Parts: sequence; C-alpha cells; structure tokens
Amino acid sequence: MVSPQPPPLKKMRRGWTTGACATAAAKAAYMGILQGGLPDEVTIQLPTQAATAKFAVAHGKIMIPGQIAQAAIIKDAGDDPDITHGVEILVTVKRLPPPSVTTQALSPGLNFMAGPGVGIVTRPGLALAVGEAAINPVPRRMITDEIYALALAHHDAEFPHLGVEISIPGGEILAAKTLNPRLGIMGGLSILGTTGIVIPYSCSAWIHSIQRGIDVARASGVTHIAGATGRESEAKIQALYQLPDLAIIDMGDFVGGMLSYLRHHPVPRVTIAGKFGKLVKLAQGHVDLHSSRSRVDLARLQGDVAKIGVNIAALAAAQSAAEFLALAGDRDNPESDAAKIAALVTNQARIEAQNRVDARSQIEVVMF
Repeated sequence: MVSPQPPPLKKMRRGWTTGACATAAAKAAYMGILQGGLPDEVTIQLPTQAATAKFAVAHGKIMIPGQIAQAAIIKDAGDDPDITHGVEILVTVKRLPPPSVTTQALSPGLNFMAGPGVGIVTRPGLALAVGEAAINPVPRRMITDEIYALALAHHDAEFPHLGVEISIPGGEILAAKTLNPRLGIMGGLSILGTTGIVIPYSCSAWIHSIQRGIDVARASGVTHIAGATGRESEAKIQALYQLPDLAIIDMGDFVGGMLSYLRHHPVPRVTIAGKFGKLVKLAQGHVDLHSSRSRVDLARLQGDVAKIGVNIAALAAAQSAAEFLALAGDRDNPESDAAKIAALVTNQARIEAQNRVDARSQIEVVMF
C-alpha cells in the first residue's frame, strides 16, 4: 500500500482509460450494425480539451446483420503500472425492442449492461445505483455521445433502443486485486475515467478510490473509518477496533487526499494509523508521505523532542527517523524517551490532520 514511484529520467508515455477504450469499442460495434462491417480503427472525442483519440480495433464480428455487433479494443495504459494494461475491452451493441404497453419502458438513451468481467454495484454511496453495471457516468456519456452522433449521421431512428454490454475477459480475477470488493463492486472491474487519458504515476485512480471508499462508508452509516499508511498498520487498526472492511480506507501515502475529501464529506470519527517515520512526516506538515515526495526533517525533530526534556545528544547520530527512535531506548517502556517521542509525534500528527478537516470529523492517530 505504498504509492508507486516512476523510474527516473524517463519520459512517460500516456495511456487510455477503460472508459475511453469502451467508447471506442462501442463506436466500432455500432458502426458494424450501421455499415455491415467493422472498421479497422475508430476515432473518439475525449471529454476535455476538445481532443480526440484513435484506437485500433483488435477484433470483432457482426453477430446478426443490422442488429448485433461486437468489437474489442486492447487497453494501453502507457507507462502507468495499471492492472488493466493489456486487457481486452469487449463491447456488444444490440438493438432492443421498442417499449410498448405490454413491455417495461426502456430508460432514455442507451441501456448499459455488465458482461463477464465487469462488476455490479451492490452498496450505496457510489455515483451509480445499487444493481447497476459498474460503468461510471463519464464513460456512459462518452459512449452515448459517440453513438448518438453516428445515429444522427445515419438517420437511425432506433437509436434510443440500443443495449451496450461491456465485458473484460478475466476481469473477475483482476478485480480481486483491486478495491472493488471493498467498495461493494462485485464480479469484475469498473469502467472508469473522467478525461479518457491515463497520466503515468499520477495516482489519480488511488485518490479516486479513497474518495469512493469514504462515500460508501458514509452511505452505509459507518461513523468510524480508518486509513493506514501500510498493510501491516491497516490489519492492526482493523483488529484493534473490530472495524468492518468498508470502514477501512485504502489511504497509503495519500493522507492529504483523504483529509481534503473529509473536509467536505465528514465522518464523525477518523483514525489514521501508521509507523513512526510516516507519522513524523505528517507531524511536520507533509500530506504526501511517499519517500520520493517528502522527507523527515531530523533537525526539526531533534528540536521538538528537546522541548519535552529528552536528551538529544545520544540521538544526534541518527540518519533516519527509524534510527532516531531506536536510539531513544526501549519503546515498550512508557517512561522511556522513545515512548515520550512517539507520544509527541502522534499528538503533533493528530493536530496537523485535525486542522485539515471539518470540525464534524474528529481525528485520532495511532502509531504502531
């Protein structure tokens, strides 16, 4: 649960979101219905900056001429360490019967369905209703816009009565390695993306998952959540308070991402858990705790502990936060300098965090 660090001195290649890939596949499939054959490539409009993107169609087929077609796009995440890099986004577009007095009326626009490997929402709090396919609002709008433009160009009066099924072969297995199960998205991956573009190592997906975790917890009536800097601390804090999985926020190094979202989406009780080094950074005002983006100020730490009566002469040789604490004595002895230092840092970290959230959220910090 440590945010990835990009390789040094390398120009990063951008990639495409699952939402952009699904849009391209849906457009290609609908073109197959309208034209009787699938294109080799398609160009789609991206949601921002009036930009477009071109995608090669990996494969596809006309299943019923004029009625059902299928197309696949292979996701390219660029240089981002994305779990969905290289997966196949397979979209089937099919005509649906128009609503009548004897059939249930279809919702306006397209009808989105989850095929194999795409999850279903099972908990409230997300942007989609319980029971919906985990195809996020922006990808839905992108697909609708592309198909609507084609329908107008080809005078297809049956446009509103189209079904769009998105599948990701093997998505069920990959989803188990993501936060989807914790968020209540079961059975597969999500179709995501707000810009269509994956920026390598931006960690935007991680921040997004933190926000959605808070949303799900709030909607489920959870009043105590916990975010930890690592897996070990996460397991310990969950066991300490017997918290359910949906109360555990996958914070990692992004304490700032969690706190800034809590400012406007408060939860009554919030626990931040971690080890000494990470919490010293928070105590010193850092909210991105990754080693490449923040450093412990050992001189400042020495000055702070000197104010509580700790003899810092023995600590001057420390080259790291961990070594600093180790030189301070027995951490299990509540009267030791190490225990006093830990208590000081924990309290400083709590104050820093509390100052960044709404008063309706009460912060505590637990050090392991």
